[in-house]
Amino acid sequence: MILFWVICTILIVIALAFILPPLLQRSGTTQAASDKERREANIEIYRDQLTELDTDLHNGIVSKDQYQQDRDEIERRLLEDVKRSESETKPTVDFAKRNVVYALAIGLPLVAVLFYLKVGELKALAPPEVQRPAAEPSSQMRSQQQIEANVSALVERLKSNPADAQGWVMLARSYNTMERFGEAAGAYARATELQPNNADLWAEYAFVSAMANGRNLEGQPMELVNKALKLDPENLKALQLAGNDAFQRKDYKKAIDFWSRVLKKVPPQSEVAQSIQQRIDEATSLAKTN
Repeated sequence: MILFWVICTILIVIALAFILPPLLQRSGTTQAASDKERREANIEIYRDQLTELDTDLHNGIVSKDQYQQDRDEIERRLLEDVKRSESETKPTVDFAKRNVVYALAIGLPLVAVLFYLKVGELKALAPPEVQRPAAEPSSQMRSQQQIEANVSALVERLKSNPADAQGWVMLARSYNTMERFGEAAGAYARATELQPNNADLWAEYAFVSAMANGRNLEGQPMELVNKALKLDPENLKALQLAGNDAFQRKDYKKAIDFWSRVLKKVPPQSEVAQSIQQRIDEATSLAKTN
């Protein structure tokens, strides 16, 4: 009988030698993969915003001073989020997963011995059938979920610090990128309350409001455009939107006037210049037939 228990002990030790190292390694690997996905999804939000900001600068939509201010703020928040992810998440998860492995190392042999003593048959020591985990969702789905989680985290931070104007701007632009225009309009409303003299914010607020209104500038969106133009009569975003509104109302002469002012200020070979020129040509043609 003693020989039997000695053999059982040796077999358990051998089994644990095969089981525990892969579990510990998988724990570290899984955590590293999770942290990497979280950081990549977080970075993706800021990368989209930087790309949009670079495009606006290239097309002359924002001034260099406003561009540098927005870029510095985006980079600062990115660094904060990455540092927070590294300092808060990894230690807790690693510690918890090691506890699980240690519990298995102690619990499995104990359960096996107790089960054998109760049943009294050697076949009771046979390992249970291992159930395969459900298939993981695609990496794209995980990334989208992580982006939404990061935006939700920003919402929670703004609840504790509602006076963070740049935070509301970042949230509004994130919603805009995700095409959640109604929520973007709400975030821009808070941002413009905190920065009421920022013409660019009023123009961006007008754009997402129009998108949420079925791409219709009539009503509140044009009120927001007029606020932007009152603060800055040469604001390019507001001028483009005002031209679009005039075109929709078939006031082609006024549309041409707004768009011509934009055309004078953007780089001649830029995509904005080409698009605006096409709209001017279309409005000119329609004006002749009416």
